[in-house]
Parts: sequence; structure tokens; C-alpha cells
Amino acid sequence: MLTVLTHKLSTFLKDCKHDEAKKQNTITIQNFAYTGILLIIICLCANTYLLVKGTPRESHFMEWLNIVIRVMHITFGIAWIGASFYFVFLENALNRTEDVRDELAGNLWAVHGGGFYYLEKYKIAPKQIPKNLHWFKYEAYFTWVSGICLLFVVYYFNANAFLIDKNILNITPLQGVGIGVSSFIVAWIIYDLLCKSKLINYKIIFSLIGFIILVGFAYFYCHVFSARAAYIHFGAMIGSLMVANVFFVIIPSQKAMVNAAKLGKPLDGSLGKKALARSLHNNYFTLPVLFVMVSNHFPSTFGFKYPWLILAIISLGAAGVKHYLNLKEKHQLNVWILPASVIILLAACFISAPPTNPNECKATVSIMEINSIIQTRCVQCHSSKPTDDVYKVAPNGVMFDTPDDIAKKKDLIMQRVVLTKTMPQNNKTNMTEAERNTIRCWIEQGAKLK
Repeated sequence: MLTVLTHKLSTFLKDCKHDEAKKQNTITIQNFAYTGILLIIICLCANTYLLVKGTPRESHFMEWLNIVIRVMHITFGIAWIGASFYFVFLENALNRTEDVRDELAGNLWAVHGGGFYYLEKYKIAPKQIPKNLHWFKYEAYFTWVSGICLLFVVYYFNANAFLIDKNILNITPLQGVGIGVSSFIVAWIIYDLLCKSKLINYKIIFSLIGFIILVGFAYFYCHVFSARAAYIHFGAMIGSLMVANVFFVIIPSQKAMVNAAKLGKPLDGSLGKKALARSLHNNYFTLPVLFVMVSNHFPSTFGFKYPWLILAIISLGAAGVKHYLNLKEKHQLNVWILPASVIILLAACFISAPPTNPNECKATVSIMEINSIIQTRCVQCHSSKPTDDVYKVAPNGVMFDTPDDIAKKKDLIMQRVVLTKTMPQNNKTNMTEAERNTIRCWIEQGAKLK
């Protein structure tokens, strides 16, 4: 009888091992298949680009490539940031005192979507690791990969138009790309060394030094690239720190803990603490990154004469808001953090406001003068038939072929050409201050067509 039971148990364990090996083989095959499909798509896109390069279809292809990658980036970013917000909320909201077993760090009841959920967090790991563990990592990886692809498509492939402003620094496209990519690596090395230093134990000092380093990178980018590109690189730099935290610290720590639990070895609790600290850093990084993602649509930010200062103010204020929310989730209400953060954010709005009527308009400006300026400086791009070397279709459908077209867009012209001076792009057509002031006078006088 004992022999039969032993044989059955042995057979069962062999079947389990066989099923596990089969499952792992299936996962490996799937990963290779997905990698192959991705490489095929990349090759198809590259070949298509080479076929349409220099033809009227080039801008059409690049616009659709931009759309597809941007949607992917936003989708993965929502998933990653949402997971970050959710798990930091869980950590902050855990019940750590009432009816909590010794092996647990806390638990939480929740209701969502018509159902009740009960969650438990272990101090280190459960006695038996479940077969099916969900790893929150691919959201981060795909967000970063799609973001870097978008950086290349928008800024690096059109470096002369979007990345480089020769009025700021006269560099080649290759130098610009090299500076941008290498800066992400340098930022990670500095940040990682800071996290591994003893300063990590002094939160206020660590945060202050970290903020100064971020401001330094913002200042650096704004003195190397065009203002728009500087903002995007600042966001990409922070995003790279976040994904590096996941890849180099958080996931390896989790894998080490899982493997130790499976092998019955003593668990190193410091691994979980390091992973949690990096995860919390990522949580504070999220709002500044989100600001950068939308800032390119609002030239009042990057169009300010000190764009790095706006970046610094917004980053500080946004991190302050996140800190308030994290404390609120812990039921540690602090009354001054949120008002102070709001005041900091409002300061960015006030200091970037344009001066009122900087130059008196002494003479009436005619539409003929304005049309002459626009036709000389703007219609290379903003026309039904652009002649620009980058834009083959009018950006955002904005055209200035006739005086009526110009008058209809007077508010947009005021914002982009006069106040923020972000158009023409990198002042590619060398619009003068006198011309900008003439346009301002015409608009202030009512933008009359006669």
C-alpha cells in the first residue's frame, strides 16, 4: 500500500514538473514570437520610410507614425502611472493594527465595480509562493520604449527643425542626439549613487539635493536644445530614472525575494525596503513627467525667457501636491503643504505672464504690412503648399495664404508669435523684434482688414 502511494506521489510530482516545464516553454516561445513580430514591424516601418523619403508622402507617413506611437505611449503610461498611484495608495492606506496576523504588514478592504476585495501585504513573503504571480513591470518597459521611439520620431529624425536652436547652441544633429541620450545615462548614475549613499537615510537632505540635481539638468537642457526639446528631454530623463528603478532595483529585489522563498532560504528584508523606496521615488516623479507631456501644447511655459525656471517651479509644486495626497492617504493631514504647493504653481503662471503693452503703437498698422511679414516669415510652413524642408503639410492645418486667414488666427498669432515668441519654430526664418511688435500693434488696434 505504501509503495503504491509513493509511486502515485512520484508520478504526480513528475506530472507537475512536466506541466511547469511545458508552461515555461510556451511562455518562452510566445516571447520569441512577439519579439519577432516587433522586429518585423520595425523593419516594415523603416523600409516604408526609405520608400517615401523625399516624396509628398513622407510627412503623411511621419504624422501617422507619430500618432500610433503617441497613443501607445499614453496608453502604457496610464497603466504604469495608475499602478504606481494604486500601490502607493495601498501602502499608505493599509490597516496595520486591527486583527493583523504576525506574518502580515497590513490588510485592506475595498469595494469597486460592484465587488468587494480583501488585500493582504506580507512583511516579507508568504510561506509558500503561489504559482501565478503578476509582475508589474511591462507597463513601465513599454512606456519607456514607446516614449524613446516618440523622442526619435519627433525630435531626433527632425533634429534641425525641433531639437536644435542655433540661437541657443550651434551643434550638429548627431551631437544633439548624443548629448540627449548620454544625459539619461549620466542622470541615472548620479541618482543611483545618491540612493546608495548614506543620504538616503536623511529624507529632507536627500530630497533637497535631488531637487537641485533636477534643476541642474533642466538648466543644462535649456542651454543646449530648443525650449520645447529641453522640456521633453527633462521628462524623458525623469522617465528613464523611473524605468531604471524598475529594471535595476525593484524587479531584481522582488525576484531575489521570490527565489529565496521558493528555496526556503532566509529572506533579506532590506531588498523589499529598497524596492519600496525606489517605487515611492517613482510616485513623486509622476506629476512632473505628466506636466512635461502636455507642456509642448502650451507655449506660455517653454516660451518664457527662463524656461528652466518654469520647469523647476512646476516640478517642485507638483511633487508637493503628490506629497500632500500621500500624507492624506495615511491620515496624516498637513494643512500647509497643499496651499504652499498651489502658491508655488501659481508663481509659475505669474512670473511667465507677458508685460502689458511693452511698446506704444504710434501709427496705424495696415493688413498689407502684416501680410508682407507673414508671407516672408510664416508661409514656408503655414500654407496650402508649404515650401519648408520638413513640413510638407501645414502644421495643425493652420494656413496664412490670405489676409482673411491671418485675421481669423489673430489670437493664435498673438500667443505664439508676439507673447511667447515660439513661432516661427526656433525662429527659422529670422523674424525680427520690430516685425513682432508690428504684428502686436495690428492686433491691439483691432486686427482690421481695411
